[in-house]
Amino acid sequence: MGSTVVLGSASPARLRVLRHAGLNPQVLVADLDEDAIIADMGDVRSAEVVTRLAQAKGEAIVPAILTGDDPAFAAACADGVVFTCDSMLLLDGELSGKPHSPEVAAARWRQMRGNTGELMTGHCVTRLRDGAVESIVADHVSTQIHFSDVSDEQIERYVATGEPLKVAGAFTLDGLGGWLLDGITGDPSSVIGISLPLTRGLLSQVGVDVTDLWQ
Repeated sequence: MGSTVVLGSASPARLRVLRHAGLNPQVLVADLDEDAIIADMGDVRSAEVVTRLAQAKGEAIVPAILTGDDPAFAAACADGVVFTCDSMLLLDGELSGKPHSPEVAAARWRQMRGNTGELMTGHCVTRLRDGAVESIVADHVSTQIHFSDVSDEQIERYVATGEPLKVAGAFTLDGLGGWLLDGITGDPSSVIGISLPLTRGLLSQVGVDVTDLWQ
């Protein structure tokens, strides 16, 4: 293996995508006030919102890696790459993240059903070399989500499972929510949480061949 991989996300779906794709990342989670960061951005494009949030997560995590309480972890990551992401759903001109409450999730699904939205996912790759940040690159990917025209009862049952409360856009592709979609146009891995094609491209920009990271 060429470099240590760190995933700056608590998302089990992102971790699962990377593991299935041959990587075995260490996980470290950023503690950010995302609402405050978004408020500070002002009037910016949706793509810029998710990309900046992904970058902010990287900026929060990297110091914890390099100067944290675990010298062994810092040493292991001295030559490494850090992946951070942020996903939000763009529907009818409005961005939304995780609904958190059943009431919000149900209301969003009543708006989404029979409609098409865009799942926007910002990605940031931070290259560490010799215990310091060498380079940072970031970009986003957008995938169209075609929501089924589901009934009120189906929405209630889905919300009652708790799954949509914890995920951006209040749906999953690879879980129960996948039954309530008519399809997607774009990259499936980005919908699950992290785009493999985009991440491969960002790694290339910082001089890392993804095949060197395979386990």
